[in-house]
Amino acid sequence: MNLTLARKIRGLFRRLGFDIQKIPRVTAIPDAEFYAPLFSPWRGYGDFNEYYRAVQSHSLVSEERCYVLFSLARQALALNGEFWECGVYKGGTAILFSKLLHEHGNGRGVRLRLFDTFDGMPETDAEKDRHRRGDFHDTSLETVRQRIPHASFVEFHAGVIPQTFAGRENSRIAFAHVDVDIYHAVRDCCGFIYPRLLPGGFIVFDDYGFPSCPGARQAVDEFFHDKPEVPLVLPSGQAVVIAMPDKKFTTKMRW
Repeated sequence: MNLTLARKIRGLFRRLGFDIQKIPRVTAIPDAEFYAPLFSPWRGYGDFNEYYRAVQSHSLVSEERCYVLFSLARQALALNGEFWECGVYKGGTAILFSKLLHEHGNGRGVRLRLFDTFDGMPETDAEKDRHRRGDFHDTSLETVRQRIPHASFVEFHAGVIPQTFAGRENSRIAFAHVDVDIYHAVRDCCGFIYPRLLPGGFIVFDDYGFPSCPGARQAVDEFFHDKPEVPLVLPSGQAVVIAMPDKKFTTKMRW
């Protein structure tokens, strides 16, 4: 705009009683180093950085998936229910949950239950799974037990799912991380955990979207086909289920 014309317009507005102020130009983006190109807090932003540094050398779960676990687990603390992890491997994400419960939830006696063979993959279904028996065998109960901090509220359940669920029928679950990779184990986790999931509680399926785990996705889709909850599939490959307030409602809109 012509400078002289602009001055005339400003003078006119002032004579009409308007206050003319210059709007400052915003040139800096807060926390610009965490934009890649969108805000990506899993790249080490805030408190999460400390948690992920404790996890990363003992886990195959990537930083963005750990951030999903970290965020949802923090919210689940408000429900005052148990935390479950099915599929522990070397204990990386279990460390995250243990630290979180110790720092924010142990005053309410929240339990962390860890379910795994601690000896590799059990028998798989050759028609549904790509993993085979014995995969991920480079771990053990003793090494994971020594690795998990704050073990006073952590219980280890070594063996094959669903047999290791026996005796937990009265559990009230606020958060479950299901990372078992194979069809039958995922189905068994859904069948046991879902009825005991508190309203507003979460199940996070780690391997739902991975081509290496087609049986995991099939199991989740089949189980929730007639449930009111709709699994939320994330770009990370995870799927999240949030328990509805009334799980007696069993009809679902079909597209």
